[in-house]
Amino acid sequence: MSQAEQPCYTLINMPTDSEPPSEQKLREDLEKPDVNGKIEALKKVIAMIINGEKFNSSLLMTVVKYVMPSQDHMIKKLLLVFWEVVPKYSPDGKLLHEMILVCDAYRKDLQHPNEFIRGSTLRFLCKLKEPELLEPLMPSIRQCLEYRHTYVRRNAILAIFTIYKNFDSLIPDAPELIASLLDQEQDASCKRNAFMMLLHVDQERALNYLSTCLDQVHTFGDILQLVIVELIYKVCHANPTERSRFIRCVYNLLQSSSAAVRYEAAGTLICLSSAPTAVRSAASAYIDLILKESDNNVKLIVLDRLVGLRETHERILQDLVMDVLRILSATDLEVRKKAMDLALELVTGRTIEEVVGVLKKEVLKTSAAIEQEETGRYRQLLVRTLHNACIRFPDVAPQIVPTLIEFLADGDNYNEKAPTGAAEDVLVFVREAIQKFDHLKSLILQKLMESLATVKNAKIYRSALWILGEHCTEVEDIQSVMTLVRQALGDLPLVEDELKRAASTGEDQDQQQESALSSQASGLAQKRVTADGTYASQTAFSVTGGKSGSSGGKSGGVGASLGTDKDDRPVLRRHLLKGDFFIGAALGTALTKLAVRYLARVPDPTRQNRFVAECMLVLSCILHLGRSGMPERPVSPDDFEHLWLCMKVLAERSQPMMEVFDLYCREALDQLLSSQLAEEKSCETVRTKRAVQPDDPVRFIQLAPANEFGDLEDRFDLTLSQALGTAAKPESDILLSSKLNKVTQLTGFSDPVYAEAYVHVNQYDIVLDVLLVNQTADTLQSLSLELATLGDLKLVEKPAPLTLASKDFANIKANIKVTSTENGIIFGNIVYDVRGAAGDRNCVVLNDIHIDIMDYIVPSHCSDVDFRRMWVEFEWENKVAVATGISDLRDFLAHLIKATNMRCLTPEKALTGECGFLAANLYARSIFGEDALANLSIEKPPNQPNAPVTGHIRIRAKSQGMAVTLGDKINMSQKQTLRAPAS
Repeated sequence: MSQAEQPCYTLINMPTDSEPPSEQKLREDLEKPDVNGKIEALKKVIAMIINGEKFNSSLLMTVVKYVMPSQDHMIKKLLLVFWEVVPKYSPDGKLLHEMILVCDAYRKDLQHPNEFIRGSTLRFLCKLKEPELLEPLMPSIRQCLEYRHTYVRRNAILAIFTIYKNFDSLIPDAPELIASLLDQEQDASCKRNAFMMLLHVDQERALNYLSTCLDQVHTFGDILQLVIVELIYKVCHANPTERSRFIRCVYNLLQSSSAAVRYEAAGTLICLSSAPTAVRSAASAYIDLILKESDNNVKLIVLDRLVGLRETHERILQDLVMDVLRILSATDLEVRKKAMDLALELVTGRTIEEVVGVLKKEVLKTSAAIEQEETGRYRQLLVRTLHNACIRFPDVAPQIVPTLIEFLADGDNYNEKAPTGAAEDVLVFVREAIQKFDHLKSLILQKLMESLATVKNAKIYRSALWILGEHCTEVEDIQSVMTLVRQALGDLPLVEDELKRAASTGEDQDQQQESALSSQASGLAQKRVTADGTYASQTAFSVTGGKSGSSGGKSGGVGASLGTDKDDRPVLRRHLLKGDFFIGAALGTALTKLAVRYLARVPDPTRQNRFVAECMLVLSCILHLGRSGMPERPVSPDDFEHLWLCMKVLAERSQPMMEVFDLYCREALDQLLSSQLAEEKSCETVRTKRAVQPDDPVRFIQLAPANEFGDLEDRFDLTLSQALGTAAKPESDILLSSKLNKVTQLTGFSDPVYAEAYVHVNQYDIVLDVLLVNQTADTLQSLSLELATLGDLKLVEKPAPLTLASKDFANIKANIKVTSTENGIIFGNIVYDVRGAAGDRNCVVLNDIHIDIMDYIVPSHCSDVDFRRMWVEFEWENKVAVATGISDLRDFLAHLIKATNMRCLTPEKALTGECGFLAANLYARSIFGEDALANLSIEKPPNQPNAPVTGHIRIRAKSQGMAVTLGDKINMSQKQTLRAPAS
């Protein structure tokens, strides 16, 4: 017997002896009057039976004679377990005579005055499968239905339910008996058990009882209400004409005090009726559940139901979009994200202004809240949602733009590598909005220039400068940008101004040191008052050391205080002195574009020369500073060359180069935005309604023409090979989409029991539908399917044992819970007894079922910003070497995408053309919310057109299992290409 089959009791501990005690020793311990000794001996006997030990009938009689008369409660508990696991049949298949004595003992326990003994005995009877033992106990079980204690009555109903379901001949009037009890019973748990029995064995009586108390359903307990909802669903699903009879009852259950009842009632109401009132009530119940439940998992589950409801009743849910936004009061970021995505799908032109108003309030709340990581990520989600809303509904852009531009200072840090928060998303929105909405161009530029002075992060400042340089076309705007640049740089030239600053700083330090030394010479110590009112002495040494230590730096103090926010240098100068000359290169591009447009719009040559000379002065000062040695890092060769190119364009004023800066850059931006929009549209789930004409033929595989599948006589062989996975069929074969693709053969054709399983993956669950065929001429008793798992899989429900007649077959279902994206293995065996045969149980070992990771990974899309952020954050990396037989770069990329089910984030245009190397980013997301990133870097050996590609694939994930499993999948797919190299 497998471990899963063992009784769910915590009373038994496995014996710690190195060798099990002998049968004689056990009998002696059981015959002793000591209660504790009997308990320990009985535990050992039970553990040995579970482990497969065989005992003579003498031990059974010892238990009946010396143990069963005991009134100790612990012994009675252990006896219930003992009689459940002990073999009850002799080798010839007949019931043991000792079981008659056991039956008599339990008849007495059913009449015991103690309610616990009665109730526990009734629970034990639910597990008995021998009608010979149950038949003498039926009068006593009936009497327990009238016992005063609810614990006894509740278990008596369950016992009758189980007995009637297995052996209805023992109590043929069970439905009438339970129905009469249900009319008189007052306890909620007893009524629930009685109603549940009628639900499964006699739905008509259950409906009759429900019809008499439809108006009082809302006063019942939640456990009974759940069973009533289940009955209504089954009845109305089988007989749709009954819907009008019970729909009012379901409406009433939506107001139940139990969250579980409201959830089930809402789902049942949607299934019963598609009327707008019903759908609206169910959706409101779902939203109310999300708002009131504290468990985030419950919130996510109910949100998924709302998302699924939108696919069929979108118009109705559009009226509830403001109620959906109330979910933003939750604290979990994933819940907020799903709520915002759902609201964005439901928003219309009629409700967009109200939605934008709510989102703007949420944005303002985040600015007033304490700055935390969750707050910053929530602000980013709000910014992206407003961005998408503005793109879909341009009329609300004037309301959104001023609010979002205020968050350009979100990354308020001089560190280049510091997180930028929502500011980067704001700039992405501004870049797209200013390109698409010409009527908002002046407003956006004005707000951007007003906010530029508050921006301190180098990355944000650089991007803002690029946007201003690209889109400022009016003379006033160009001059305003030049003024902002001069203010951000300070006095020019930069090197001379820094030398003056260093000289003045040195003089101030000398004066401070002289005053400190004079105070030390006079022997005076300054007295300071501390927070607790006492005096603290401060000598001249501490004053001098503190000030001199804060003013050290390169080049005689030029680089002093660059790492502190107390430095009074302008923002651009501070970044340049820290060695960030990439922002200088961006400034050079922006000034060159502004100068080109200024030359085209101002006809006065004097003004033209003055503006161009000012631009060249700024660029030359940056170049001089980069080579002066003052900054922490010198200017890089790329940045130096870019600045020098900008100066050359301004000096020569060549018409082709001016067109590059003025026209071609804008065309490249248009192409970039268009490709991003096309990529986002391709990632969206397009809900298409398939139109089926009344005269379209219905296609059946069995009636397909012969030329489609070959000879009709080979149909059985074709489907069999399809199930075994041994047939190679074309892609157009309609059998490819059938269940036969997911059938796994568990045993061989020559085994006594043939088994095969259909593996159905449904998000977090795996359902195994196992077909068992008895290929022998014997009746197989207690046939059990024992399963075990390896990996993050958990067997939720153990299949119940069954009996298979000769040449008979049966289907068994097993549920397995999946908790993470890792390759899992399901293995086990089939055990059974042959009726009338003696000996040990027979066992058939099953083939392993390998769960594929691809069943849980779906291709997804993320922005470049998110990809870079996750690439830095994820700590697990798996580097896989490319070893394949494919010789074409693009073919290998397509093969990798197909094998890993990932999406290529690199634009298609970046992958076109003939080149000897290829680099691409890939991304996927599992149904459990796990992200997987991959970077492909491959090349072809030069002058070898048929040589296979070489390179590496770097995989990064948040969990180790995700990275390792994806790497194993890639290695497996590469081995397939080595066995069958691509042509």
